[in-house]
Amino acid sequence: MGRELEILEWGSLDYGVAFLRQKSLVEERISGSSPDRLVLVEHPPVVTIGRSGGLGDLRISKEKLFRKGIDLHQADRGGMATFHGPGQLVAYPILKLKNRDMHLYLKTLQDTLATVLRTYGLNPEFKNGRPGVWVDSAKVASIGIAVRRWVTYHGAALNVNTDPQWFNWVIPCGHPNEKITSMERALGHAIDMAEVKKTFTEAFVDLFGYAETHRDHKKSSRHPHWLIRNAPGTLAIDRMEKKLSEWRLATVCETALCPNLGECFARGTATFMILGTRCTRRCHFCAVDKGAPQHIDLEEPERVARMAQSLNLNYVVVTSVTRDDLPDGGAVQFVRTIELIRKRSLGAKVEVLVPDFKGSLSALQIVCEAHPDVFNHNMETVARLYPRVRPQAHYRRSLAVLEYAARQGMRVKSGLMLGLGETDREVKETLTDLKRAGCHYLTLGQYLTPSGNHIPVARYVPPYEFERLAENARSMGFQEVAAGPLVRSSYRADEMFQTEEEISN
Repeated sequence: MGRELEILEWGSLDYGVAFLRQKSLVEERISGSSPDRLVLVEHPPVVTIGRSGGLGDLRISKEKLFRKGIDLHQADRGGMATFHGPGQLVAYPILKLKNRDMHLYLKTLQDTLATVLRTYGLNPEFKNGRPGVWVDSAKVASIGIAVRRWVTYHGAALNVNTDPQWFNWVIPCGHPNEKITSMERALGHAIDMAEVKKTFTEAFVDLFGYAETHRDHKKSSRHPHWLIRNAPGTLAIDRMEKKLSEWRLATVCETALCPNLGECFARGTATFMILGTRCTRRCHFCAVDKGAPQHIDLEEPERVARMAQSLNLNYVVVTSVTRDDLPDGGAVQFVRTIELIRKRSLGAKVEVLVPDFKGSLSALQIVCEAHPDVFNHNMETVARLYPRVRPQAHYRRSLAVLEYAARQGMRVKSGLMLGLGETDREVKETLTDLKRAGCHYLTLGQYLTPSGNHIPVARYVPPYEFERLAENARSMGFQEVAAGPLVRSSYRADEMFQTEEEISN
């Protein structure tokens, strides 16, 4: 019976996180506790520099690279600089080389790439002494490998639907005149990544001589124990959902698949979502429906106010989908909702969680003049990840929204999701930016992917790290911080506000 190969598909994953996972797999293979493995992954935009390279292999400064949303990593593989990004299939074989022949391994990996290209009708080309594969004299695949105790890691990158323009910021593999292409460009049409993965896997199994293969998706999807909680009682949920149906209202708790829905509904609280249930943006982390926006329901603010009154709420959170189709982004609807809640529930506090209104100062002024008790706008993630996580939003624009509200005297609040591939340094920089913008309140929670069509979780942040981040944030001057794996932007928002009022009194 031939050798066994385990195939791991990691979806889209930050390069640094993937490298840490690789190191763990290498140690397992060295110890003999696991079989050979083939990892298939895509990376957000990143430039990696191998042992033979340096910053001189960049065409622009690393600061400009970061501003373009491209990360930078020093890698312990061979070679110089290359780019990884969307539309590129990256393969990391974690193999025990029984014959200890690195040249044979390199050739077989190169032949695997060539087989894929031939399957699609492309003619692979090779260059003496240079690992990789070319098509029509343009490089379509790069190879950079490393070995530890005869276990391989790093591997190959095949440009499937990758935009070659990304490579303009580096000197690819030390060759300034190197032309870069992709399978899509060479063929003249887009091709399906899933099919390329399948073709690559079949060629890899055949050329490396594996008789058995199996796939394991559990390693990247299994939730750690601290995210597992008892199922909520259905009575409170049913009661709240019935009320919402009666008033023809929506909550972000339901539409965004909040893990705290049962707890909050049991407490008689909810975050009302106005302006419909379809968002005009297509953020890659959010479960809210995307598509053609619904008409503006002018009676919606009154229904929100009446339901809040019926629940005897003394703290009401109102949010919305993003309505880029409206001239004011829905600002007037927010104001009407605030006014009517206060009219029906005397003394009730109102927190608004607003979109960025495309940076419109007039829309922001409209909301600020209604004097919500808390003005909330979520940053969601660090600057580098915005193109991938929030492609229609802008990091600096979101900061400007918070800064504007702070200058108007608002109590300003924001939140971040962790586990998307951010680094500790990036989180610290984001908190510094928030503090400078005038943010008072902060929430930090674990990102949980809503479905297989959304960005996968890069890592699960343990509770002790949230505690450390909360302490760091407080030491920076944030007045109130809620941090934990299941914390969400509006989770127990009333308690955060009450704590701050008690301190100020």
